[in-house]
Amino acid sequence: MKQLVINGNKELKGEIKISGAKNSIVALIPAAILSDDKVSLYNVPNISDTKALLDILDLLNCEYKYDNEALEINTKKIKNKVIEEELSKKLRASYYFMGALLAKFKQVEIYFPGGCNIGSRPIDFHIKGFEKLGAEVTIDGNKYTFKAKKLKGANIYLDFASVGATINIMLAAVKAEGKTTISNAAKEPEIVNVATLLNSMGAKISGAGTSEIKIEGVNHLSAGVIDVIPDRIEAGTYIIAGALVGNKLRISGIIEEHVEALLSKLKEMGVKLECTGDSIVISKSKRYKPINIKTLVFPGFVTDLGQPVSVLLTQADGMSIFEETIFENRMGHVKYLQKMGANIRVNDRTAIIIGPAHLKGKEVVATDLRAGAAMVLAGLVAKGTTTINNIEHILRGYENIVEKLQNVGADIKIVEVE
Repeated sequence: MKQLVINGNKELKGEIKISGAKNSIVALIPAAILSDDKVSLYNVPNISDTKALLDILDLLNCEYKYDNEALEINTKKIKNKVIEEELSKKLRASYYFMGALLAKFKQVEIYFPGGCNIGSRPIDFHIKGFEKLGAEVTIDGNKYTFKAKKLKGANIYLDFASVGATINIMLAAVKAEGKTTISNAAKEPEIVNVATLLNSMGAKISGAGTSEIKIEGVNHLSAGVIDVIPDRIEAGTYIIAGALVGNKLRISGIIEEHVEALLSKLKEMGVKLECTGDSIVISKSKRYKPINIKTLVFPGFVTDLGQPVSVLLTQADGMSIFEETIFENRMGHVKYLQKMGANIRVNDRTAIIIGPAHLKGKEVVATDLRAGAAMVLAGLVAKGTTTINNIEHILRGYENIVEKLQNVGADIKIVEVE
């Protein structure tokens, strides 16, 4: 078993370069199999979720070469196979193979995907979208089978602007006959990234990044190329670290508008930050104002940064309120913050946080990916030693997190224990 050990309250100074986005690469790899040729992906993060998707490519007989953040995928020998539970449960985003294989082979068999336990995340919207396009679904226990004699374009309205459903329906629709319109589509930057790759392959997609996406089906998709966008969640996490213990800490390789909601809230708190080009320089302030944060779909405050930012709220002078509106189990980190000395009261999906708290290092648990990030941040600002268990969650989404933090002055390491 691996643990993260952090000796906290160390000043962070220097530069952290942001990696490619986890939430993009997990959709870009399934999207690539729609090509009948080679697809080249650059700025690919070396995280366990990437490796889990490459295992599925192995199963499907796809040839690929992954080296130095570049991934080349050749689909010429691809075979349609059942994606067994052992592979699908490694990450929730394995469900993107539903849309991609349905478009390519008109049939897909896959077991229900895994991922973090942050609440109920049904795939009803995905299924309804596939059915609108002409697919029939059979559910046998945990196994889903989708079949279609042919896919036909349709008008699809999403009851909730789901990122996963938007991308999955887009993948299925690119080779459907006729036109598809996705209304109340999610607007996240990762959706634009996927649409850009598909268009480079010959797809005809317009409106990605808006609430209405239009897709004109094509028969053939050829070679494609894309740069994975910078990871806005990783960027946000390190920006928060800078607000906690930074001294002119530079976060580079970001797209500022992707983290605008976070920056706006940090400015409201009184955080010292300077934006220049693709970099943000951030330092710890002596006093922070309490604020209220409510997670929303993009361009609102992203749910994935709710848990990390709650650590910063423990350092504000007064009462802050953090309200989670997307997932019901985003409070798994709270009891560990309380153990470290935070004054937090939870009512359903709302946390009332009273600061400033003098956090002390303790043994804690990463209950999910972003809860794990919150524990890392708490460990960085706490006095004493923090030991984090279940760090596999963290390694799913943060490339070289230990090395990046060590390089700017953190006392952090991974240890092996029996």
